[in-house]
Amino acid sequence: MTRVLHVFWHDACLAHDPGTGLWELPGQWPWLDEPEPHPENAARLRTFRAVLRRGPVAGAVRWHDGRMASPDELAAVHDPDYLSAVERACAGPGQVAVEQNTVVGPGSWPAVLAAAGTTLAATEAALDGTAPMAYALVRPPGHHAQSAAADGYCLVNNPGLAAARARAAGLRVAVLDWDVHHGNGTQELFYADPDVLAISIHMRHGAWGPNHQQTGAPEELGSGDATGRNVNIELSLGAGDAAYLRALDEIAAPVLREFGPDLLVCASGFDGSAFDPNGRHNVTADGYREIGRRVADLAEELTGGRVVLTQEGGYLRGYSAFCLHALAEGLVGVAEPAAEDPLAYVPDDSASRPERTDADLALVRKAVASYWPGLGW
Repeated sequence: MTRVLHVFWHDACLAHDPGTGLWELPGQWPWLDEPEPHPENAARLRTFRAVLRRGPVAGAVRWHDGRMASPDELAAVHDPDYLSAVERACAGPGQVAVEQNTVVGPGSWPAVLAAAGTTLAATEAALDGTAPMAYALVRPPGHHAQSAAADGYCLVNNPGLAAARARAAGLRVAVLDWDVHHGNGTQELFYADPDVLAISIHMRHGAWGPNHQQTGAPEELGSGDATGRNVNIELSLGAGDAAYLRALDEIAAPVLREFGPDLLVCASGFDGSAFDPNGRHNVTADGYREIGRRVADLAEELTGGRVVLTQEGGYLRGYSAFCLHALAEGLVGVAEPAAEDPLAYVPDDSASRPERTDADLALVRKAVASYWPGLGW
């Protein structure tokens, strides 16, 4: 192992309880014997923490205390009236759906402040060099949250706050998102900022409601002087390791090099795995290990090693934890996998049908080529 992964944690992130229902939908479902816990629950984050403490990568992990964010810090990317409305919804006494599948209750507001503040603590440590590779292991997740809209379990945009903090310091920022769902909130926050490059690798799912009207298609490019700074890499259903690594190597990495960021922010989701109930892709632990390796190498090449990662999706918590461990192995630079993948038996459609990935990436090149002439696309 050649690098250290600095993980930032705050216990208050566990206080957020979205309750039970039918998977992500709250309420009573009388046809069912027992309600299901909401997929974005505290047990998944505890499991993620445990695997980094108990797994073979633990020796390369350094733990840091997070902190609570102030409302003024949240207002760097969010409308104050929206924040007040979310805080009121969290006041209880029971759970409240602030949009269809994003549920809050008592304990949720402290968790929001802890997730945001811990992300900012990780960002500050990366920027001052005390923790150049910083992972904010937080919940609720953030990449779907827009300035004045909750969406997809997300209330406050944690990667957006990290990017805004670096922008306030005069830095150019690149956000790389590999959660299986489009990072629509982060896209929306920086759609007109030419000094923020937003790259999202995700399954092709389109818009899904009034709080998620962005489609994630390659044609969503940014606006004004920032046109071309938003790069959406949609991948066909069944895409696995081969497609994700090609998306990184053939699209994301060349654009990142051309842009030249001072800080890399990563929205790190594991719902692209073959076993995640919220995704339809086939990434394995080996794939996430290679993503981690590429991210660390790009950070060393482009930003002096400065990278901030925020925890996003991943809802089959056991396998997601193995994927997190594998990502961490790649980030710190293990020479060989520490353990065999216990579940990777679903075929990788993108390996057996490379023509689909050829077509997917060709659409991205066609959309962005004129904005990145140095790449020769």
